[in-house]
Amino acid sequence: MIIILRPSATEENIRHITEKIAEWGLKSEVSRGEQRTVIGIIGPEDRVREKPLAAFPGVESVTPVLKPYKLVSYEFRGTPSKVSVPVKNGKVEFGGKPIIVISGPCSVESREQIIQIAKQVKKAGAHMLRGGAFKPRTSPYTFQGLGEEGLKLLAEAREATGLPVITEVMDTKDLSVIEKYADMLQVGARNMQNFALLKEVGRSRLPVMLKRGMSATIKDLLLSAEYILNEGNFNVILCERGIRTFETYTRNTLDLNAIPVLKRETHLPVVVDPTHGIGLKDHIPVMALAAVAAGADAIMVETHHLPENALSDGEQALLPEEFELLMKRMRAVAEAVGRSI
Repeated sequence: MIIILRPSATEENIRHITEKIAEWGLKSEVSRGEQRTVIGIIGPEDRVREKPLAAFPGVESVTPVLKPYKLVSYEFRGTPSKVSVPVKNGKVEFGGKPIIVISGPCSVESREQIIQIAKQVKKAGAHMLRGGAFKPRTSPYTFQGLGEEGLKLLAEAREATGLPVITEVMDTKDLSVIEKYADMLQVGARNMQNFALLKEVGRSRLPVMLKRGMSATIKDLLLSAEYILNEGNFNVILCERGIRTFETYTRNTLDLNAIPVLKRETHLPVVVDPTHGIGLKDHIPVMALAAVAAGADAIMVETHHLPENALSDGEQALLPEEFELLMKRMRAVAEAVGRSI
């Protein structure tokens, strides 16, 4: 249920409404836009269906959310959300005019490797460092990551460059240790519908990037995000990273359609991962440019200084100089569509 307030509504009106909602055993989320303030009611709608919400001072209208995903729907906020990651002397903010760029290797392999790559992507203009410490792999015989040691190395790279860190959480038992080192959690495609994990990250203090599952619909993705928001964590960004189709030439099919659809359906920021979306190194830059043009709020690409020696996904990692060139090209496209990088 969404309560839209009049422009003349006062802070006292807002406080009165939210207190009443709490008395009914429900939660409220207040979103202040430039023209209107919206109060979303979180919880079973049958508890408020008979309440005289429209009679409260300052209320302009009351609207039920008919979609199966309530909290992530655009109507719930009525304005795009911004998700912030604190950094020294500022923040990295997803959902604003600037497009955020995340880069780094698929896996953290050594101190020398992650710090060197972090410095290189920082120099090129990246805003955030990615790197896997716990790696979900198709084969149980391939490199699975360094675990906590990898997290410590990511923290060292952050200290050396100032770049905040995003890394994947695969298991609820690993969350507490990852929270000690990371600045943002990534829920990977294989775990998009791991509802126990979604609930746990929903109770985390860290922002969450939720990746679309390989065979998931947009509706599936939004309902998975609903699990996280329903636990109280509204700092969520959605990631389009390609889906499986009948096409076998590329690793996946990057669904650029999802960008404008998600921007209409949800208030959450949208990030695109062209690296996994196409999986062919030569075509990753073109798909990154297309994602910027289509309205993505962030781009995430893999970079490795020695891809031939990479322990995972080296064949789809850009060299640092290739990433630097891509940054220049993305800045030009962003400017053409009224954004910046």
